Amino acid sequence: MSVWDDLPGQEHAVEQLRRAAESGSPTHAWLMTGPPGSGRSNAARAFAAALLCERGTGCGECHACRTVLADSNPDVTTVVTENVTYMIEDVRELITKAQDRPASGAWRVIIMEDADRMTERTTNVLLKAIEEPPPHSVWILCAPSPADVLVTIRSRCRNVNLRVPSRESVTELLIRRDGLSPEQADFAARVSQGHIGIARRLARSEETRKRRETTVRIPFALKSASDAVRAAGTLVDLATAEATSSADDRAAEEERGLRTAFGIEADATIPPQLRSQFKNIEETRKRRARRGIHDSLDRSLLDVATVYRDILTLQLDTNKELINEHLRDQLQDVANRSSATDTLAHIDAISLARHHITSNVNPLMAVEAMMVSLISQHSTYSTSQGVRS
Repeated sequence: MSVWDDLPGQEHAVEQLRRAAESGSPTHAWLMTGPPGSGRSNAARAFAAALLCERGTGCGECHACRTVLADSNPDVTTVVTENVTYMIEDVRELITKAQDRPASGAWRVIIMEDADRMTERTTNVLLKAIEEPPPHSVWILCAPSPADVLVTIRSRCRNVNLRVPSRESVTELLIRRDGLSPEQADFAARVSQGHIGIARRLARSEETRKRRETTVRIPFALKSASDAVRAAGTLVDLATAEATSSADDRAAEEERGLRTAFGIEADATIPPQLRSQFKNIEETRKRRARRGIHDSLDRSLLDVATVYRDILTLQLDTNKELINEHLRDQLQDVANRSSATDTLAHIDAISLARHHITSNVNPLMAVEAMMVSLISQHSTYSTSQGVRS
């Protein structure tokens, strides 16, 4: 076992990071870039483990490697913002943390996921820490592409570019690491389009599979404005339920931990002097839920987009494999009764809705507008019967 085992299809990046870790004098600032699903966070965590590995190889078996991969090593700080953007206070706290000497290893490693969520003002606060870092600190920033961070940060970091792994490599990983059958692993790898995190959730959770199936069947039921409104409500409700449940679970776990730390029984009243700390958990829960709704909705819209990607594949007769192969009959029916121009317009509508949601447009309004724009190619025929209405 190695810390690099969860990075299928990233041989070039792994070699670059492995050599840097084994050199003993790595660059002090790194920028991990790649599209969603490429494994930026996994690569950052694997690199941190290799830097602190007791054997110097990223063995994956020593105490340092195991604690880094389990997010419990005191020398590694991983931060993920619960807001739409990072707050300046978050970054200042990280800068202070970077000044601390390592507790047991050779390096103090700071992993900043979604570095593209920093505003220009926040980035400028981080800039000086990266320009003049303590000799024992290593910064690892993660973003979709180098262009998503300011050039002042980008020019001071060593870039490692990752790619979305192939379906075959994700399938092999799911079989080897998660014990899935070849059929389960292949399905999860195909419909996730190589996104390892999503593939694992699909493989492990029946509820996740049901939610996706509901989502990808929505386009075939759009025949009127009322259908569009109902479909939009379904998507937003599913995203809200998923995000709220996740945020509630994390908040409950954090409250239990805080009660344990202060010796407060589960059903005991919280002392007045500690109420502010418990209130912070509730405020964080709300922020997580809001961001979670946006993220969950975005995943759902990407799932809807796969339907139109498959329709376009059939219309252009590319002989490419369909993502939603189990819906081939419905997809072929739509492809026969519409044009590639129509399909491209619908893909653009989905992209616009995703942009609106990230721009803080009311999610329900953005999705309703998108669904209405998708009606045109479905309203003049029935995809289930193949007859004009």
